[in-house]
Amino acid sequence: MSEKLQKVLARGGLGSRRELETWIESGRVSVNGKVATLGDRVKTEDIIRVDGHIIKTKAPEEIVGRVIAYHKPVGEVCSRNDPEGRPTVFDNLPRLTGQRWVQVGRLDINTSGLLLFTTDGELAHRLMHPSNGFVREYAVRARGEMTKEKRNALLDGVMLEDGLSKFDSVVDGGGADDAANHWYKVTLTGGKYREVRRLFESQEMEVARLIRIRFGDIGLPPQLKSGRWMDLPPEQIAQLAGKVDLKGKQYTGLYGRARLRGQRADKKPPSKARRNPYRRD
Repeated sequence: MSEKLQKVLARGGLGSRRELETWIESGRVSVNGKVATLGDRVKTEDIIRVDGHIIKTKAPEEIVGRVIAYHKPVGEVCSRNDPEGRPTVFDNLPRLTGQRWVQVGRLDINTSGLLLFTTDGELAHRLMHPSNGFVREYAVRARGEMTKEKRNALLDGVMLEDGLSKFDSVVDGGGADDAANHWYKVTLTGGKYREVRRLFESQEMEVARLIRIRFGDIGLPPQLKSGRWMDLPPEQIAQLAGKVDLKGKQYTGLYGRARLRGQRADKKPPSKARRNPYRRD
């Protein structure tokens, strides 16, 4: 049996499918000595190279993946390398050998809360795909009056510049009695750029604080402090994988104190990051 080339590379944790497609288009990937093109399919016996380096591929059932939850603070960007030198969400993640972290979705620099990362590029791809309909829940502190008409508009749908958007639910979260700094909990299944903020802005309400508190059935653990990460337990990972039809794969999880290892930057300096030989600066 054969599989799409970018799918095989993503399963090995080299990157997202979209990123790997650009690698193929730029001629960085070859199969059996021939420069690959988009649409190529490969078998287990084929020899795949990226920038001349042979890539060892494994069958799906041989991959042991890992998924972590990260509490993103405000001020970090969801990028591996920021041209402006700002801190990134990858700076605080645990170091890997022979694998790489792939983030599931993005949060803008002024949004905090739950981000998932996995070593399995195929799992990340399926979790982000709109067809799987994972609900995102956010805690929102907004300025402005939430009238009945505005709430109905947010639930019925608002035409933004990139299409129709709406919340699945808008729940009062408490706060001041006046129009300033009131909390709400909202859910949606979309993933458009700054969608929550733009929906509130469409009703003349300004978002002062935005926190993602849930992705699917995975909530932001109350004990997980900002800037820290923790491994998801196997039962949660199996649940995620099962919902995107990856039940046959193997995943690992850590328990007890190891699950909340956190970065001990105050005790010892972090080890020097190893450069991925397959990436170009």
